[in-house]
Amino acid sequence: MNKAFVREPDQVDSRCPRCDSAGHRVGPQTLAAWVPEEARKILAESAYFCPDGQCGVVYYDDFGGVVNRSFIPGPIPIKDIEAPLCACFGLTREEIEQDIDEGGVVRTRAAVLRAQSSEARCVTLAPNGRSCVPDVQGYYLKCKQRG
Repeated sequence: MNKAFVREPDQVDSRCPRCDSAGHRVGPQTLAAWVPEEARKILAESAYFCPDGQCGVVYYDDFGGVVNRSFIPGPIPIKDIEAPLCACFGLTREEIEQDIDEGGVVRTRAAVLRAQSSEARCVTLAPNGRSCVPDVQGYYLKCKQRG
């Protein structure tokens, strides 16, 4: 059969063993910044962040290793509503809602621009090791639609 017509299998993300959410791969730098040393021994060098706010799992790997919330002090950005959406610069959901109430995007735009700059330290400050820009923009649009 001609290979042009054979579909390659889709890349399957690893899924959280507790809630079945698709995880975000994180590397050793993110794990070192977020997970205490004794808990990191549970995980492989590369693991996944579970983004589901209702799930008690924060990090897991493909070999059954799991790090629960009890190992992570304080609110966790992305997972916890009281935590900032932007781990680097502290933009909160409330500030995004204020922008919408005021009919502007001053705080949101400033945070997005900073998050896209060399000032951002997403690999170590964000629990998923990624930029907050998609989360910030998504929350802004969600609130704007509710408007």
